[in-house]
Amino acid sequence: MEKGVKFKIWVDADACPRAVKEVVFKASDRLKIPICLVANSYMAIPKGPLISFVKVDKGADIADAHIVDSISESDLVVTADIPLAALVVAKGATAINPRGELYTEENVRERLSVRDFMANLRDSGVETGGPPPFGPKDKERFANSINRLLTSMTN
Repeated sequence: MEKGVKFKIWVDADACPRAVKEVVFKASDRLKIPICLVANSYMAIPKGPLISFVKVDKGADIADAHIVDSISESDLVVTADIPLAALVVAKGATAINPRGELYTEENVRERLSVRDFMANLRDSGVETGGPPPFGPKDKERFANSINRLLTSMTN
């Protein structure tokens, strides 16, 4: 790690959009911040001393458990998984989703409630739809958010 950088970026990589991973790779290279991608299937990643990859066993929440067990309070986690984000925030670390939204103690509880409510609706047969497709504006929002966040974390 570069002098002054005392944290790592963790990426919940299975469902993370490629465009988001590319932004993280560029930020890591520019700021000399180590990254660890965690997934339950192999994926191509750039070679470099700052990038590592952990393949975990298949199964619900195995990657999430690995991330939560491995992070420290100073780390940053990129995930769209709200239960994982809640665990990260509870552990005192920072979490951001691929659309550039920072998870906080307040909003992660609210999102868990909404997620559970929507799951109950789906379980009762109601079609709820899903999030809109990830697009260029989402990538731009993520890049702006993570760059602001990393600037504040490295100063």
